[in-house]
Amino acid sequence: MLHSLLNIEDYTILGLDIIHSSDFVELLLRFALNLAVVVTIVRGMYYPLARRKDYLFTFILVSSVVFLLCILLENVKLQLGFAFGLFAIFGILRYRTNAIPIKEMTYLFLIIGISVVNALANKKVSWAELLFTNIIILGIIYGLEKVWLLKHESSKVVIYEKIDLIKPEKYDLMKKDLEERTGLKINRIDVGRIDFLRDTAKLVIYYYESHVNLADDRDNAYAVIEDDDD
Repeated sequence: MLHSLLNIEDYTILGLDIIHSSDFVELLLRFALNLAVVVTIVRGMYYPLARRKDYLFTFILVSSVVFLLCILLENVKLQLGFAFGLFAIFGILRYRTNAIPIKEMTYLFLIIGISVVNALANKKVSWAELLFTNIIILGIIYGLEKVWLLKHESSKVVIYEKIDLIKPEKYDLMKKDLEERTGLKINRIDVGRIDFLRDTAKLVIYYYESHVNLADDRDNAYAVIEDDDD
């Protein structure tokens, strides 16, 4: 269809295909659609709340690579076993860093899923159906992030020296003390490892990000965890 609409031709040199014009135009259109949707999700919806530039970088690149990998594998029509083996390699790989939070894992799965759909939608799927799929996903994310879940809960790890206040019956005193010292409106507190030799305890305090403008608190929190464990 694109070939007839644009009146473009294929080019070969010495019997080798240089470009399939209609397929190339379709690749550009699909990639532009996929990139626009992914950038809208991760830059327009995820980043203003999470402020994580590392995940912003990762999401966009992973989406682009997955899209191109899927669409090229479909065009080359590799054997099914080889394709599954290739994806299995990606499945067992993981970043040798801190554990990825559940929300970031959800966004990662989301952008991979969108990229696969946009790449592998065959000719039986119309552009209207493809656009509707992308738009409805954008609408759901927008509704969850901007309408229903107005408050974004963040966390920070604190090494707390007033070990006598970690008792359940003194929870309110500990919370009040932490709020005065951190300036945060704390929503809840989890008590982690307790070191009686140093009279310290590792606490995770949770607060709504709307109460304070912090960029990368979770990065600092993870650093504290790693330093403390070492």
